[in-house]
Amino acid sequence: CREALTTRQKLIAQDYKVSYSLAKSCKSDLKKYRCNVENLPRSREARLSYLLMCLESAVHRGRQVSSECQGEMLDYRRMLMEDFSLSPEIILSCRGEIEHHCSGLHRKGRTLHCLMKLQTLIQETDPGADYRIDRALNEACESVIQTACKHIRSGDPMILSCLMEHLYTEKMVEDCEHRLLELQYFISRDWKLDPVLYRKCQGDASRLCHTHGWNETSELMPPGAVFSCLYRHAYRTEEQGRRLSRECRAEVQRILHQRAMDVKLDPALQDKCLIDLGKWCSEKTETGQELECLQDHLDDLAVECRDIVGNLTELESEDIQIEALLMRACEPIIQNFCHDVADNQIDSGDLMECLIQNKHQKDMNEKCAIGVTHFQLVQMKDFRFSYKFKMACKEDVLKLCPNIKKKVDVVICLSTTVRNDTLQEAKEHRVSLKCRKQLRVEELEMTEDIRLEPDLYEACKSDIKNHCSTVQYGNAQIIECLKENKKQLSTRCHQKVFKLQETEMMDPELDYTLMRVCKQMIKRFCPEADSKTMLQCLKQNKNSELMDPKCKQMITKRQITQNTDYRLNPVLRKACKADIPKFCHGILTKAKDDSELEGQVISCLKLRYADQRLSSDCEDQIRIIIQESALDYRLDPQLQLHCSDEIASLCAEEAAAQEQTGQVEECLKVNLLKIKTEMCKKEVLNMLKESKADIFVDPVLHTACALDIKHHCAAITPGRGRQMSCLMEALEDKRVRLQPECKKRLNDRIEMWSYAAKVAPADGFSDLAMQVMTSPSKNYILSVISGSICILFLIGLMCGRITKRVTRELKDR
Repeated sequence: CREALTTRQKLIAQDYKVSYSLAKSCKSDLKKYRCNVENLPRSREARLSYLLMCLESAVHRGRQVSSECQGEMLDYRRMLMEDFSLSPEIILSCRGEIEHHCSGLHRKGRTLHCLMKLQTLIQETDPGADYRIDRALNEACESVIQTACKHIRSGDPMILSCLMEHLYTEKMVEDCEHRLLELQYFISRDWKLDPVLYRKCQGDASRLCHTHGWNETSELMPPGAVFSCLYRHAYRTEEQGRRLSRECRAEVQRILHQRAMDVKLDPALQDKCLIDLGKWCSEKTETGQELECLQDHLDDLAVECRDIVGNLTELESEDIQIEALLMRACEPIIQNFCHDVADNQIDSGDLMECLIQNKHQKDMNEKCAIGVTHFQLVQMKDFRFSYKFKMACKEDVLKLCPNIKKKVDVVICLSTTVRNDTLQEAKEHRVSLKCRKQLRVEELEMTEDIRLEPDLYEACKSDIKNHCSTVQYGNAQIIECLKENKKQLSTRCHQKVFKLQETEMMDPELDYTLMRVCKQMIKRFCPEADSKTMLQCLKQNKNSELMDPKCKQMITKRQITQNTDYRLNPVLRKACKADIPKFCHGILTKAKDDSELEGQVISCLKLRYADQRLSSDCEDQIRIIIQESALDYRLDPQLQLHCSDEIASLCAEEAAAQEQTGQVEECLKVNLLKIKTEMCKKEVLNMLKESKADIFVDPVLHTACALDIKHHCAAITPGRGRQMSCLMEALEDKRVRLQPECKKRLNDRIEMWSYAAKVAPADGFSDLAMQVMTSPSKNYILSVISGSICILFLIGLMCGRITKRVTRELKDR
């Protein structure tokens, strides 16, 4: 019986008229849609395949075919799909392949799924219109359809789309996955095999891509090229010309989302990149890894493959939802933080920007974080891969950076132009306002991960391995680790890190770690502060009771960095622009670019501050630095450099204190006689000298004498040793009673200064004058000097009168 039925089916395949029911049901439709063309050979005219193709073309064009005829067509399409032997051309062309690869798979359409190289048969049977025609797919995917796609009517074309959406999810089973990909392989190569896409886009395809009928082909526009044409028009702006209808655009996006699942579903990508896939990505076999691998090796790919991968990446930057696997991984983050932009019909890069901003939220899972970081790294290869940046700065790049392609180089080029225009106070910026805004976003994003700054990353690869191997990428942790180990870095890496710090100090908003740790404190203390003055504002509020301890610790770190080199302190650099070359010329001539001066210039300026020789602006800034370093010895690089052993041996307890309040400096002053190292002794003597110039730079003495200053010296203007002189006079005046602690501290200081004067005599007249003015015996010394001058004057007068008399007597003679 089975053999007889098979023989009958073969006869029907040769001549549809053998089937009485089919011929009768479709007679009027065949005539109506001219499916019996007289000039075609008789053999082809009667073939079942020709009949099905002709009538399916009418259905796809939206024409009415009787329900009886459609029912018969469905039965015979299923028949052809189940048994390959009913198609003679398959037996003739594929006998060897069937015997070699697909033996024993005769039943239920498995042979065809084994071969799946039969584009013509797929078009004849059109399983995309109704998945039930493909029995192998139907049986394999029944459980998935029941669970994941039960809301869609049975036989609806969207069942296939639903299955694709659940590809590589927990609901998908392995057998269904294989059958689905085999079928989608062909549907992706002929846009007409997706009935929903064809129905929604046939008008646009005809208008924009010059396509023909459903069962007609053209050498100028082959089926595989039509979809490429549609998606090029889907992402055009209004200025660029004609666009797709909204319905068609939605379908194109749906297909793109499905194709991103597997490179085999993108015909152009698989065709042009086959060699590169084998060369670079042979080990990348997991879902979605092949495309990521091609993006990672973008610069190494063949030209045609590079262009296709580049275009696809550019497309992803505009609509990241094309990356379906990434979207699945990031679904919790999207729901919690990005749902407002995810609902937009047109993405325009907003969703990826939102994911980047929320990459370090607690809800972020590892897969999503890795996917977002990978996309950021790919974006660095070409500025076109950042859609918002490309759209905002395209004209500026063409005008100002025409031959630059890599995003990081474009960002540097444009930001340098903006900085130069700002410094020169240009009337009109060369970079447009919209580009400057987006450029700022790109600069801030790049600071989050060292890998987003290729030059720095390449220079420091070995140092990361040696010093930061246990530190994770992201959150600027590697960059922070390199800063903390700066003295151990290789020369090239050290120079790059120094340059980075110089940039961050000029624009603290680019300091990712500072901005992250002090985010709430910036909102509390510096809500209106400019990005350039953010660190300055935080420093001013550092000792507030409301300051967060972690933020305070980070501010101290940045202050320590600033004090290693005046170039890392833009405010000081500007205030002391004239003083530095005037007083510290010798240090500057020995200095090398891109390497710290270990606080030498600041130490030089401190000495001139004690001599009262600095300009007023520079003096104000140095006073602040001296006051800060007097409270925390770590802010004085020269003191740390020369007195590290003494601090460890003499002042270990004070140095271990969690809160530094000047106790280490006080300990060194008290133990001055025990210090053996000349350089350390010199640093401590310099501290004593500075404290003479201003009581504010001696926190221990200032705290002890605060009440006395208020009572006895309130009218005295601070600075230039005036309040210190006031206290000394009060100490000598027996009518004035000072606080016991203040009196004790002042006497200690007098002893220290006396010792300092013996060990380090005055270098010049200014030092001598300062010592006299701050001496407890100032009045006595001044009286002696005044008396001496008066005696000399009187002797001069007497000598003058005698010589005058002698001269007159000589004249009289």
